[in-house]
Amino acid sequence: MHYYINLLKKNNLLKIIEAPCDIDLEIAHISYIEVKKDNSKAILFTNPTNKNGDKFPPVITNIFGSFKALEIIFGRDISDISNEISALLKPKKPNSMKEKIDFFGYLLSLKSIFPKRLKGNGICQECEFKEPNLYKLPVLKTWDDDGGAFITMGQVYTKALNGTTQNLGMYRLQVHSQNELGMHWQIHKDGAHFFHEYKQAGQKMPVSVAIGGDPLYIWCGQAPLPKNIFELMLYGFIRKKPAKLVKSLTNDIYVPFDADFIIEGFVDPNELKDEGRFGDHTGYYTPIEPFPVMKVSKITHKTNPIFAATVVGKPPLEDKYMGYATERIFLPLLQTTAPDLIDYKMPENGVFHNLILAKFNNLYPAHAQQLMHAFWGVGQMSFVKHAIFVPSNAPDLDDYENLAKFVLNKFSPKSCLITSGVCDQLDHASPNSCYGGKLGIDASIDYSTLTPSVISNTELLDKFKKISSDILEIYQYFTDTKNPICMVKVDKKSNLKSLFNSLLTLKKHFKIIIFTDIDSKIDNPYMMVWRITNSIDAQRDIYIDDEQICIDATRKTIDDGYTKEWPKETNCNQEVVKNLIDRGLIDNDTKLFEKFEIFG
Repeated sequence: MHYYINLLKKNNLLKIIEAPCDIDLEIAHISYIEVKKDNSKAILFTNPTNKNGDKFPPVITNIFGSFKALEIIFGRDISDISNEISALLKPKKPNSMKEKIDFFGYLLSLKSIFPKRLKGNGICQECEFKEPNLYKLPVLKTWDDDGGAFITMGQVYTKALNGTTQNLGMYRLQVHSQNELGMHWQIHKDGAHFFHEYKQAGQKMPVSVAIGGDPLYIWCGQAPLPKNIFELMLYGFIRKKPAKLVKSLTNDIYVPFDADFIIEGFVDPNELKDEGRFGDHTGYYTPIEPFPVMKVSKITHKTNPIFAATVVGKPPLEDKYMGYATERIFLPLLQTTAPDLIDYKMPENGVFHNLILAKFNNLYPAHAQQLMHAFWGVGQMSFVKHAIFVPSNAPDLDDYENLAKFVLNKFSPKSCLITSGVCDQLDHASPNSCYGGKLGIDASIDYSTLTPSVISNTELLDKFKKISSDILEIYQYFTDTKNPICMVKVDKKSNLKSLFNSLLTLKKHFKIIIFTDIDSKIDNPYMMVWRITNSIDAQRDIYIDDEQICIDATRKTIDDGYTKEWPKETNCNQEVVKNLIDRGLIDNDTKLFEKFEIFG
């Protein structure tokens, strides 16, 4: 970790804050705002403290906070890694003697992918706490309504009951007490699968959590590898040298020898504890739910440790860059299941699993639908809620404006495939936990009909208000396409299907209507994508009438058949931000605050 921090510093990608900063909200708010800047940097807080005046080891945040930082951590261009995986999956037959020798040498080098177990202690075990006390670590509280402080960049090491399979995951970990950590491994994760093995056998489950060390460990912890493949094998493939591991002191889990901190312990499968709330990477709070508890048996650390943390909430954040690496590196693996896939992109304001854009070679009727089902059946891609498929002649997937126009000029309700399947456990819009509606859009066929008679926002709002005074504001996007998008801010009193039906008397003026809540900023397209993809369930919230389509992206209530509590958004504490501005720790950048809805 020290090595990479120095590299970031040499490349002007590190900000050092020596002023005391509170681990309760202050460090998280500074980091949250910094990473939204175009020239964002990692931040090293050298004097973390709390309201009691306690001192803690330094904290590093936003270490993955830019594309340049990503390249420094990976040690090479991300595309080089992707190309190497592609070549490995489709090896060419060597012809000359030199090619044969080179190929044989490459195969031999692959032995470095296997982690190496060392004897004795590691750097991570140079020092140890006399008794485990999580309160001595600078664990951050990010949001006002969080249930407590959470470790957010913990590398959670587990193994199968029979010991044959190891796993590295990155889950949030709530500090319940000085020796208890909440294990938020979701139902689809390998850690949860191992947990059920131990529960069935009636045995306690060993767990060790590493913090810091080589930052690439952190990225590997969230990589969507196939089941039963140890994530540190990917580390060896990228680094061209094996990960070095040492045995934990109180359990038999092996951990990176150079981590900054190691938290060891056991999980009793019969003990659950309420975990949360937590403002997660969706930008919404997840509810209080029971999760397993790790009883900490030992905490060790290197001599001068640095505590790594990340901040999650509304985009864009550090996961934008981590997700980019995942997206690029795993494209060749995805193409083995979907060979006609040319490229894909998961925009960060679609919160990754909520929206995917895909370009493919359109070879036969219903080819897009075939790929949609393939995506929804592959590993973590099965969590994707909304997928838009475009043909090879479409604009680049990161040219959002022209890509949107391309899709809207071909779109009609006939383009839509609405189905259901598994979804991320963090998704709040679906009526059921881990299961809900999905939408696929096929933009490879031109289904469009007549262009509506577009009138100004003022004129259309006036006509809408004559039908319902609950309509407060409208904003039209892409009025130069065959399917303009009309954002409608509404003071919702009940289910909106009847309101949509009433507006159909004006259907010559619109094609796509999207209803949003009264606190939405409908002229902010970046955040509207975030809000819409988070807030709809395709089976429940999409209404179709011939050529008109309505999307209800408002908060759901019992009138919509929604029986859960609709969560709050993650918004910064204005008093904390004002105090940080007054102390010169962040800039009073009102444009940035408004653009990314820092305060809601």
